[in-house]
Amino acid sequence: MNLRHLMYLGIALCALSVPVLAVPGPPRTAEYRSPVDVVLLKNDTWLVVANQTSNSVSLIETESGKVLDELPCSDHPTAIAACLDGQHVLVSCAYSGHISLIQVDGGKLREIQSIEVGFEPTGLAVAPDGKTAYVGLVATGEVAQLDLEQAQVARKFSVGAWPRYLAVSPNGERLAVGCSGESKIVIVDLTKGEVAFSSKLSGGINIGHMQCSADGKYVYFPWMIYRSNPINRDNIRRGWVLGSRIGRVRLDKQEYREAITLDVPGMAVADPHGIAMNGSNERLVVSASGSHDLLIYRKDDLPWEGVGGPGDLIDPKLMQDRDLFKRIDLGGRPMGMAMAQDGRTVYVTNYLREEIQVVDIDESRVVRHIPLGKRPGPSQVRHGEELFYDARRSLDQWYSCHTCHYNGGVNSKAMDTWNDGSALTMKTVLPLEHLDKTGPWTWHGWQEDIRDAMHKSFTTTMQGRPASPREADAILAYLKTDRSPPNPFREKDGSMSAAANRGQQVFESAEANCASCHSGRYFTDGKIHDVGLGSEEDEYVGYNTPSLTGIYRKVRFLHDGRAGSLEDVLMDYHSPEEVSGTRPLTDSELTDLISYLKSL
Repeated sequence: MNLRHLMYLGIALCALSVPVLAVPGPPRTAEYRSPVDVVLLKNDTWLVVANQTSNSVSLIETESGKVLDELPCSDHPTAIAACLDGQHVLVSCAYSGHISLIQVDGGKLREIQSIEVGFEPTGLAVAPDGKTAYVGLVATGEVAQLDLEQAQVARKFSVGAWPRYLAVSPNGERLAVGCSGESKIVIVDLTKGEVAFSSKLSGGINIGHMQCSADGKYVYFPWMIYRSNPINRDNIRRGWVLGSRIGRVRLDKQEYREAITLDVPGMAVADPHGIAMNGSNERLVVSASGSHDLLIYRKDDLPWEGVGGPGDLIDPKLMQDRDLFKRIDLGGRPMGMAMAQDGRTVYVTNYLREEIQVVDIDESRVVRHIPLGKRPGPSQVRHGEELFYDARRSLDQWYSCHTCHYNGGVNSKAMDTWNDGSALTMKTVLPLEHLDKTGPWTWHGWQEDIRDAMHKSFTTTMQGRPASPREADAILAYLKTDRSPPNPFREKDGSMSAAANRGQQVFESAEANCASCHSGRYFTDGKIHDVGLGSEEDEYVGYNTPSLTGIYRKVRFLHDGRAGSLEDVLMDYHSPEEVSGTRPLTDSELTDLISYLKSL
């Protein structure tokens, strides 16, 4: 019997007796809710759940599992946080740019305030004073401080690219922010309103939820690491391509981060996302959304390593002590979690199973399933979404499509996928929006068949099994859906600013000459151009004109990521004088042109 069978045998037996609670509640339509985050209120009497695809918030009575109420909210709820009075929650609605303040009273939900913050608000944290909250603004690399009494933004401060999730210390003096776009944890001194220091995560991508220890000494978080080695079977299995980690960073002073490795040989962990600790800090729990796991650790005995560590594979000590490390197969896509006051019950939002899973971490089993509503019938698009987020489609389940194409977009690294037939020619990850309308594919544009490109991604980049014709149809159907947020750099009515309008004239001018290649609705002519940025190691000459839609979301530019900003692109590597032999842009032209590009 192999390792996989041993670890899951107990779970399969337990699952036979797990009750599913389907109790009467308010009328609910058959639609996907896709729960992503959850909080407990009123001494664990209520659960409040953020449902991403239905744009709603659900209120559940924990004892009965009954859905008491479901409230529509703004577009794309992503995180939820409990206010200290136990009667209100905050919900970040990333696509609408709002934070909803919702009251929970008498088994009902009521939105009492909507705070406009803009720029893709994501992670939330409420300060100990109960009057202040913080939200990461992914599109601008800022954190907004909210005055909850006045229901307004009190101030903003810059922290770095892609501040998706954050946590505030128990004394309210420090804020920890995971900036995935710059592979770092930023610690903000809240008394001064400025960054105190940052801790670099070399190769870090996709930093997940964050939680501070009760003593205020550390912040804990899961993340993934990319190692710039060619993607082949040996490198993948050694943990030399992508791997999963739990890290901790000091809140009070700058020290090198400490971490442990999560990946089990032959049965890796992928896309770690949520994190929770019980009140005694004895247990640390992490959801692995790509490999469908819940990981349970005895926190104080973990073999944390700093400089030079951790290793590429899980420390053998964790495999030898079943109380030090336990693993539960939850299926679906487990994401945000809430720990009950008893220190052993964890409520897990499962995005693809459309339910809350109640887990007893002492007994290592799912004890209840709480469905959120009527589920619709089988959907081709939903099946494609399941495949996109499923790391089990890769070799030994090391990573999913989402790992590199975060939510269908990009990550912050240039990677060597061997997709173009050459090794060690790093390429930035291309976004998958409007994929069916922006061929040919790959940076060199050599791939003219989208199905063949998908086949190569599964079998070469992921070293997994190919998608069947039915699976390929489902994935393409999912990728054709509109998954992009409204552009936060446009006016409220969707129009462009005055600067962006001036920038459009620069873009289309003969001097800038941008529109000669970046043309059409998606700003690509679908042709190959040699712009003098090639490498002798490249298998092909020239580069496929990339689409510019959603370019504000990127942090690395050009095929190999050599440019760290649009200013670098336009003033140096890809300037009009370099590419077209025209004149340099003036400062005002550059400013306006960047405003236009961010609005695309």
